[in-house]
Amino acid sequence: MSKIALVDDDRNILTSVAMTLEAEGFEVETYNDGQAALDAFDKKLPDMAVLDIKMPRMDGMDLLQRLRQKTQMPVIFLTSKDDEIDEVLGLRMGADDYVKKPFSQRLLVERIRSLLRRQEAVSGETVATTPETKVMERGNLRMDPLRHAVAWKGDDVSLTVTEFLLLQALAQRPGFVKSRDQLMDVAYDDQVYVDDRTIDSHIKRLRKKMRSVDSDFSAIETLYGIGYRYNEE
Repeated sequence: MSKIALVDDDRNILTSVAMTLEAEGFEVETYNDGQAALDAFDKKLPDMAVLDIKMPRMDGMDLLQRLRQKTQMPVIFLTSKDDEIDEVLGLRMGADDYVKKPFSQRLLVERIRSLLRRQEAVSGETVATTPETKVMERGNLRMDPLRHAVAWKGDDVSLTVTEFLLLQALAQRPGFVKSRDQLMDVAYDDQVYVDDRTIDSHIKRLRKKMRSVDSDFSAIETLYGIGYRYNEE
């Protein structure tokens, strides 16, 4: 049973979403501000967190920043209806996905299940002998899906589930272009729609992390209007 943490200062959302998730078989913990959640996470981490952005004491952005210092567990942001800046900033800070308020609880459940399935596949909890589970080496890059481990020139790079899957999809076929739609299919279930800027934000975050260990990293090439390509170095 996966444990989901819900963090939102709206008690109505906490109550209704918690009831829905529990009915779907999840174990749910609720917090009405970021600081309360962080205090609890310091003792034991959940399997996934769903965070509101605007909260008292500690908002969702600050909480995400703290979390990313110690864990790459999946995080979904709840954003206000028209606040595109929050969505993009959240993705660039390391969130895996976002859902706009007001939202369909069925949509949120689908997004949660999608990310958990991908986390299980990446972490090796569902092991199969496929190209996706074998250690992959491409020039300076080494990826071990069963350990969710990435190294560039021997230096470890910590990636979220979504970032790992996007890099894996690009590096599997160096020199071949992956469109944004193809990358969406890799990172999200077919029934889950995300727009182009979501993929772009994940790629920018991925590049930033790779450049944190190698300022000259340039293996991921943007082909404007087409997609992305991995060039083996």
